[in-house]
Amino acid sequence: MAISAQDVKELRERTGAGMMDCKRALEEADGDQRKALTVLRQKGLAKARGKASREAAEGIIVSYVHDGRIGVLLELACETDFVARNEELRLLAGQLAMQVAAMSPLVVRPEDLPEDVLQAEREVYLQQCADKPENIRERIVEGKLKKFYGQVCLLQQDYIRDDSRKVQDIIQDAIAKLGENIEVRRFARMALGEGA
Repeated sequence: MAISAQDVKELRERTGAGMMDCKRALEEADGDQRKALTVLRQKGLAKARGKASREAAEGIIVSYVHDGRIGVLLELACETDFVARNEELRLLAGQLAMQVAAMSPLVVRPEDLPEDVLQAEREVYLQQCADKPENIRERIVEGKLKKFYGQVCLLQQDYIRDDSRKVQDIIQDAIAKLGENIEVRRFARMALGEGA
């Protein structure tokens, strides 16, 4: 199937991927824009996984204040100062800071949760399903823990601008687009009167 330059241009504008990558994705998807988008995303995720082991020693710290009542500082790390100065990375960092302000996560990733917090949650869930058969209790507890991670772990949360995707998906897209490992290193959130 012949792929028009206009189709390639449209896909490039939607994804930011290279012209040849867009053309190959459209050819693989028989000209279907939605399928081509999926092809690019899958290839981008594969590239992103390969970059995840590389050290992210550069980056930026952004601040976000909402109505003078909630404030967030967020450190977003990348591999080079060139990408750290990139407008897209700065925009991503700002959106992630808004996510933290709106959704109030406790940690970046599940591994960052203290063991005592996890154990306490597990005990609560085991109590809640004590009347269930023993062979399904563990699956129920694991399901509830996964839901808990979605509430308190930034990377596992539904993205506030598109709740069909997780924050981790948004970061993976940026890794694929910018060609570097990108990670949220840490954040701090303050709300007026909280903890008083």
